[in-house]
Amino acid sequence: MTSPASAPDPAIVLDLIEAYRRSQTMFAAVDLGLFDRLQAGPQTATELAAAIGAHADSLRRLLNACVALGLLLRNDDRYANTDMAAAYLTTDSPRRFTGYIKYSNSAGWKLWGHLGDAIREGTHRWQQAFGWEGPIFSHFFRTDEAAREFLMGMHGFGMLTSPHVAAAFDLTPFRTLADLGGATGHLAIACCERYPQLSAVVFDLPTVTPLATQIVSASSVADRVRVLPGDFFRDPLPPADLYALGRILHDWSEETIDRLLARIHSALPPGGGLLIAEKVLDDDHCGPRWALMQDLNMLTCTEGRERSLPDYRTVLERAGFTHVQGHRTNVPIDAVLAIKP
Repeated sequence: MTSPASAPDPAIVLDLIEAYRRSQTMFAAVDLGLFDRLQAGPQTATELAAAIGAHADSLRRLLNACVALGLLLRNDDRYANTDMAAAYLTTDSPRRFTGYIKYSNSAGWKLWGHLGDAIREGTHRWQQAFGWEGPIFSHFFRTDEAAREFLMGMHGFGMLTSPHVAAAFDLTPFRTLADLGGATGHLAIACCERYPQLSAVVFDLPTVTPLATQIVSASSVADRVRVLPGDFFRDPLPPADLYALGRILHDWSEETIDRLLARIHSALPPGGGLLIAEKVLDDDHCGPRWALMQDLNMLTCTEGRERSLPDYRTVLERAGFTHVQGHRTNVPIDAVLAIKP
């Protein structure tokens, strides 16, 4: 038997036991609208409780936990947002993650609760968690408001990551970028901001394009980015010498990916490129942690997976691409570039 003095440090295990409690603290505070309320100025727990209809002492305990997590500041009995909370946790911030946080709480949390069954059966958990047969997004985003908030949450991630993706490779040889499934246009905007010779098209479903148009129109490169509605699985792809897929390939099965890559390869001129923005696994699939957690997330909620650079080489070369390069960034999205010979 191991003596207490020689026992391994349990810090990792203890941290993981507590990890979901930290997540739920932030989720609850966002769901209750606390960060939005505090944008008007510092308030006491009693004032906040009266405003949102909560039990004052219980709310105070939540607020104190948010202080400990670095989400709030406390001066005497008054609470205030940190700059970080104001930027990412309030619903009027252009950098907000709130839509993605609410999705993570209402959908991701339930799907991950069945991770063991996903491992045993090798399939997503839509049916088990919600009784749904069709794609999860079509159920969660049936209203314009729900879809908009999720997209704005992803836009917040995009504002953080897309400038790094745009800088990953030298894109000066290209003249026209078509971002397929480009959502709010954050990648197209970042690329055009970095490369003055580049013009871009944001190509996404008609339900997405009104928000994309709004965001693109307010950007510094609005004269070089246009928004076009369409389905990249069915409709003709807009002409371009550089296509982009940002957080698209990890959603789909190998068969579906092969079909999409074949369409892109066929549409590209010789020498054209494909820029992929995804988190890239280490070659041995044992890191980095963010990518591995996202890989399990894909298992529970999609048909897809995360991939290593050798994995991307396999699928891209199968579609006819060559010169497949990878670039690690210091943000939660990496970049892969492939060329049509």
